[in-house]
Amino acid sequence: MRTATERFLKYVTIDTQSQEEQDSFPSTEKQKDLARLLALELREMGAEDVVMDEDYGYVYATVPSNLGAGETAPVLGFIAHMDTSPAVSGKDVKPRLVPNYDGGDILLNENGPIVLPVSEALELKRHVGETVIVADGTTLLGADDKAGVAEIMTMAETLLTDSSVRHGKIRIAFTPDEEVGRGVDFFDLKGFGADFAYTVDGGPLGELEYENFNAAGAKLTVNGYSIHPGSAKGKMRNAILMAEEFQRLLPVHEDPAATELYEGFYHPDTISGSVERVVVHYIIRDHDRERFEQKKAFFAECAAFLNKKYGAGSFEVQIKDSYYNMKEKLLPAHAHLIDKALEAMKLLGIEPLISPIRGGTDGARLSFLGLPCPNLGTGGMNFHGRFEYAIAQSLESCAALLQKIAELYVCRTAQEEETTDD
Repeated sequence: MRTATERFLKYVTIDTQSQEEQDSFPSTEKQKDLARLLALELREMGAEDVVMDEDYGYVYATVPSNLGAGETAPVLGFIAHMDTSPAVSGKDVKPRLVPNYDGGDILLNENGPIVLPVSEALELKRHVGETVIVADGTTLLGADDKAGVAEIMTMAETLLTDSSVRHGKIRIAFTPDEEVGRGVDFFDLKGFGADFAYTVDGGPLGELEYENFNAAGAKLTVNGYSIHPGSAKGKMRNAILMAEEFQRLLPVHEDPAATELYEGFYHPDTISGSVERVVVHYIIRDHDRERFEQKKAFFAECAAFLNKKYGAGSFEVQIKDSYYNMKEKLLPAHAHLIDKALEAMKLLGIEPLISPIRGGTDGARLSFLGLPCPNLGTGGMNFHGRFEYAIAQSLESCAALLQKIAELYVCRTAQEEETTDD
C-alpha cells in the first residue's frame, strides 16, 4: 500500500491547472488526466460505484460499510479538488524531498538561484527535523489540493484493506475547477448521497475551518473618451485615470494587505484596457453577511457617484455572489462535524488550529446546497505560489485523521453495547 506522500509526489507531476473565464467545464481538459488516473486507482484498490464523469471531470466512489449487526453510521463524504491555481504554472512540476529540515532557507533551484527564505514561511520553523516537500521554484507545487486528494486516496485504501477498522459507508468525490470558483457547478449532489462531508482543502495539519468569507465578484467597466493628446484639453476622459479615481473611493484599510481574521476587503484582481475603456475585476469579501451586503452596495454607490461627474454610463458595475459563509449552515445544527474532528485530533495527538477561512472552498457552496461540509487541513502551505510546500509527516497524519473521523462516526445500539460488555 502506498503512503500519502508517495501518492502526492505522483499526482503533482500531472498538470491540472484551471483557467479563469472559460465557457467550457472543466475550464481545461487536462484536469481529466488526473481524474482518469484516480478512477483507475480506486477500481484497482477495490472501491465500488467508481464513476469518472467524462463530460465534467468529476470522480465519485464508494468505500462500502463493513459494519455488522447492531452497528450504524451516517454516510460520510470526503471531498478534494484536482485543479491547481491559475496564478502560477502547474506544468512540469518537479517535487523534491528535503529530509531532516534544519530550520534555514531552502535552495529550490541553483539556476538563479531560487531560494525559499524562511522569513517568508515562518511556519517552517515548526517542522525542524521533518521532511519538507518543495518544487524547483519555477512552478507551484500543487499541494492545493493534491495533498487532500492523496490523503483521501490513502484513507480509502486503508479502509478497503484493513477489516479491523470499523466504518460506515464512505463516499469520495474529486472535483475540477475549484480554484476558479466553479468546483460544484455540476456536482451530482443527489448521486453523491452523503449525509455529511468534509472538504480536505486546508493548510497545516490540525486546521479545522467552519467559517469562511461571503464572497462576490465585481466587474467594473470604465468608459472613457479618447482623442489625440495634442487636442485633448476639455475633451479627453482617460478611462485609466477614471478607474484610479474609483479605486481611491474605496477604504484604504479594507484592502487585503491591511486586513486579517474576520476583516473583509475589496480587492482589484485584474485590470485591462486603455484610454477608451478599462475593465477591472474585483473580489469583495466579508465574514459578516450584513457587512458583505453593505460592501456590495457601497461599491455600486461609488460608480453612481462618479457617473454624476462624468456622465451616465461612464462607470458600469456588475456584481455576482460567489458563495456564502458556511457557518450559517453548520452551527448549531451540525456541530457534531466539528466535535468529531476535534475528538479525532485529540486521540491522534494533533493540535487543533481553528480559524476562519479567508477565502472559500467547495464545501461552502455544498453547505448551502444541503450538504454540511467543514474543511480540514492537508499539511500544505504557501498555496498558489512558487514557494508552496508540504510536510511529508503531516500528509500521513492527515490521512490518519480522516480514517479516525470515519471510525468515530460508528455507533452501536444499546443491545450491541450490552453484548460487548458481557
